[in-house]
Amino acid sequence: MPVANSLVVVGAGQAAAQLVASLSQDGYAGEVTLIGDEPHLPYQRPPLSKKVLTGELTPDRLSVKPAAFYDKIGTRLRLDARVERIDRATKEVTLSDGSRIGFTTLVLATGSRARTLPLQGTGRTATFVLRSIADVAALRAQFAPGKALVVIGGGYIGLELAAVAVKQELEVTVLEQAPRVMARGVGPVVSRFYERLHHEEGVRLCMGSVVHGVEDGCVVCAGSEHRADLVLIGAGAVPNAELARESGLATENGIVVDAECRTSDPVIYAIGDCATQHHPLVGRRLRLESVHNALEQARIASASICGKPAPAAQVPWFWSDQYDVKLQMAGLSDGYDQAVVRGDPDRGRSFAVFYLRDGVLIAVDAVNRLPEFMMSKQLIAGRARIDPARLGDESIAVKDLKG
Repeated sequence: MPVANSLVVVGAGQAAAQLVASLSQDGYAGEVTLIGDEPHLPYQRPPLSKKVLTGELTPDRLSVKPAAFYDKIGTRLRLDARVERIDRATKEVTLSDGSRIGFTTLVLATGSRARTLPLQGTGRTATFVLRSIADVAALRAQFAPGKALVVIGGGYIGLELAAVAVKQELEVTVLEQAPRVMARGVGPVVSRFYERLHHEEGVRLCMGSVVHGVEDGCVVCAGSEHRADLVLIGAGAVPNAELARESGLATENGIVVDAECRTSDPVIYAIGDCATQHHPLVGRRLRLESVHNALEQARIASASICGKPAPAAQVPWFWSDQYDVKLQMAGLSDGYDQAVVRGDPDRGRSFAVFYLRDGVLIAVDAVNRLPEFMMSKQLIAGRARIDPARLGDESIAVKDLKG
């Protein structure tokens, strides 16, 4: 049986690291154990597809906090250990080695995993996903000028990797099933810009490509074939919700949580990529895969566990780095009825697109436009109504848009 105030965190990503830090700041007095299935300290994943893949950043520099930090705050680390089962009746988790750890409070920060595809006949063609330090090490070992890389999926990860690979002189082809790239995250104007950007940099983009399989040295699509020494599957992510589901917790495209990140069991919380939560600023349930969301939910859960007021909900935001272009997105553009462009997306590499619904600003996609991004976060939070003509008029300073 667990001792009084024994908290177990399952998962060792950025959400978990922020949670234990917040628990210390919020005055949690019990025992804390953090369990992760990789041998590494909790680390940042966004640089994997960029600076780690290029070699500019070594994996040992990805740690969110050093080992001494966890020692200082009294968090016990169980790394390279996998939780196989949650027993809600006895309040214990069972690890793959058969050991059990009791809890009075359990936090699931299990994250998500790369979606795989049922590809037939992979043969000797090397096929990869990109989600962990081990994934990057395996992929980077195969990078060499002149090799043909086929990326299946034109989302953020696929395009970020394509940008790195073409700069390292690989021959890069991106296959996207949808009519445009990044279709789930940005509007058509931004998609067209990124298609132009990658074309200018030497990446071959093939929209509407349905992949049937991978044969030796070739990716086979409906009506086309593409030479491939390497294949990277960038087809999105799947929430790691199996532990929760098997223990009887409510799941629906993730682990269902309330405003305080509690699951259907009041002593079990879920945070980060694995959790789906109603967001007050957008009025519906969301499962957000972002660093910002992971950190915010960790702080919310800590406040709830420690009996403190929850921090106010923030506008969701995301980013993507490709070549010399930083895309920063705030809000969610789903359901917009008007898009206003500020700048020229057909020339150069700097513009912003504002999305409105019923006259209210709900989102922005800012391409190398930090001022528009920063101002928009405030305006979206305030449900601001702004004359579309002002939004698109570059003669009006960004700081004056809220006036």
